[in-house]
Amino acid sequence: MVILLRIPPRIKVYEALGALADDRVSMRLEDSVVRARVVSSDGSRQYRVVVFRKTDFLYHVYSNDNGTVYRRYVGYPIISVMMASGFLPYDESLAEALKGVPWRRLNEESKKYKLVEEYILSRLNDDVRDRLLEFVNNVLSKIKRMKIYYDEELGRTHSLTDWLP
Repeated sequence: MVILLRIPPRIKVYEALGALADDRVSMRLEDSVVRARVVSSDGSRQYRVVVFRKTDFLYHVYSNDNGTVYRRYVGYPIISVMMASGFLPYDESLAEALKGVPWRRLNEESKKYKLVEEYILSRLNDDVRDRLLEFVNNVLSKIKRMKIYYDEELGRTHSLTDWLP
């Protein structure tokens, strides 16, 4: 099954930056395929991610996170792997500003991504907040120009168990 994924909610870009800052992304590149494991912010879940870059604007991906599988948008594990691979922009200083955020707890407690975004932004100084908002807009704009397809077969053909701890 191959399905074109939708644009993610804004908060997923924040979560991807946080995952990278928290060093929760392990990955390996082999023959234009990136295989990765992304651990959730509370450590209770591990997501398998595969990103196959066909061109600069065409990707086939697999991830077993809920946003990708059930809501059919580009989930934060995919975004974080694409950032770490250089396929999407990454800003280390902005990632550091989001280090240690308990994303899963905040999302479950608030039930609304917009409220979580407002909370996160309220914790940042004006300069960082402005830079982060511009960065998120830039990443989402790049994702909108891409064709990112969920490809279930990648999850079957690219095992992570042979190289990840």
